[in-house]
Amino acid sequence: MEPSRPLDALNRSRNKRVIIELKNGKQYVGDLEAFDIHINIVLKNAEERFEGELKRKLGTVFIRGDTITILSPEN
Repeated sequence: MEPSRPLDALNRSRNKRVIIELKNGKQYVGDLEAFDIHINIVLKNAEERFEGELKRKLGTVFIRGDTITILSPEN
């Protein structure tokens, strides 16, 4: 069995719901559309949450990789 790499995990999450937590405490939940080697992320159907509470629906968003602290599948 070949070891898994971080970008492999992101590839498995493509077109699935993910939760992204940023350094400022905000969370974004959406469908992972694209990413690059810097972990810059494009989410579709994104929602912004703060302290677990829905703040606003955003649609498509770009999130810079250097602001992300946690990226997890929603399930």
